[in-house]
Amino acid sequence: MNIMDFNVKKLAADAGTFLSRAVQFTEEKLGQAEKTELDAHLENLLSKAECTKIWTEKIMKQTEVLLQPNPNARIEEFVYEKLDRKAPSRINNPELLGQYMIDAGTEFGPGTAYGNALIKCGETQKRIGTADRELIQTSALNFLTPLRNFIEGDYKTIAKERKLLQNKRLDLDAAKTRLKKAKTADTRSSQLNATRLEGDNIMIWAEEVTKSEQELRITQSEFDRQAEITRLLLEGISSTHAHHLRCLNDFVEAQMTYYAQCYQYMLDLQKQLGSFPSNYLCNNNQSSVPSVPPASTNVVGPSAMASTSSLITSPSNLSDLKEYTGTRKARVLYDYDAANSSELSLLADEVITVFSVVGMDSDWLMGERGNQKGKVPITYLELLN
Repeated sequence: MNIMDFNVKKLAADAGTFLSRAVQFTEEKLGQAEKTELDAHLENLLSKAECTKIWTEKIMKQTEVLLQPNPNARIEEFVYEKLDRKAPSRINNPELLGQYMIDAGTEFGPGTAYGNALIKCGETQKRIGTADRELIQTSALNFLTPLRNFIEGDYKTIAKERKLLQNKRLDLDAAKTRLKKAKTADTRSSQLNATRLEGDNIMIWAEEVTKSEQELRITQSEFDRQAEITRLLLEGISSTHAHHLRCLNDFVEAQMTYYAQCYQYMLDLQKQLGSFPSNYLCNNNQSSVPSVPPASTNVVGPSAMASTSSLITSPSNLSDLKEYTGTRKARVLYDYDAANSSELSLLADEVITVFSVVGMDSDWLMGERGNQKGKVPITYLELLN
C-alpha cells in the first residue's frame, strides 16, 4: 500500500512538473514570460554540434549511394545489419559484365580474334569487380562506420543531454516566474494592513516568497550543473572532427588504390589487345597514345579528325591513300554515320571505291558506293591491294 502511495505521489509530481514546463514554454512562445538565454560559448557549441550532425548524415548517405548505387541492395544490407546478420554475397556489375564477356568469347571461339578479345576483357572486368568489392569493404570499415557511430552514439548522447538542459531551463524560468508573482503579491499584501485577515495574507505570501526563493536556488543549481555537463560533451565535437579527418584520409587512400588498380588493369588489357593483328584493330594501334575510337555520333567533321591526326602514327596504307591520285578499293573498318549530305555513311567490312579530290582536307577522301558518293574519313578505311 505504501509503494502504491509512493507511485501515486511520484506520478502527481511528474505531472505537475510537466504541466509547469508546458505552461512556461507556451508563455515564452507568446511573449508573456522571460527566457533564460544560454551563454554565447554554449550556443556556439550547440550550433556546431547540430551542423556536424546534419552534414555527417548527408556525407554518409551519399557515400553509401556512391559505393552501392542499387537502392534495393542498400535496403537489404540495412535490414541484415539491423538483424545482426551477414548479408549474402552477390555478384557486382563489373563481375557480371566480365562473366557475360567470357561466356560470349567462349561461344564465339577463343581462337577467333573477337572471341579472344572478349575473354581478355571479361577477365579484366572481373578483376575490376574484385577491386570494387575491396573498395566497398575498406570504405565501410574505415569511413562509414565511424560516421555512423557518431550519429547513432555520440550525437544521441548530446541530444539527450541537450533536451535535459532545456527541461532544466524551463524549470528555472518557471521558478523565476513563481518568485516574481509571489513577491508582487507580498508587496500588495504589505500595503494593506487594516484587518487581521489581511495580516494572515501577509504571512502566507511571505512564506510563499521564501519557498519560491528556495526553489529558485535548487533549479538554478541543477541548471548550472546540466549546462556544464552539456558543455563538456559538446567540446568533444572538435575531437570528433579530428577523428573524422583521419577517416577521410583512409577513404581517399582507398579510392586512390582502387583507381590505380583499375588504371593498371586497363593498361595491361590495352597492351594485350594491341598484340592482335592490325586488321582487327583501329589504324593507330602502333601509337603510344590512346587510339581514336570510332565515331559514335553524327558530330564528326574535318576539324575534329585533323586535331587527332597529328597525335597518331598512321600506317603506310593511309599514306598511300593520301598520295595516290587515282581510284582505289578500300575496306571499311567501322560503322560511320554521315554528319551531313556531303558525307557518305559507312558500314563495317563493306568495300567501297575511294579517290582524292584537289583542295579536300588531307584526312578525308571521296568515297563511292554504287550511285552514292560523299566524303569519308581516312581513319575508317583499310587500303586493299
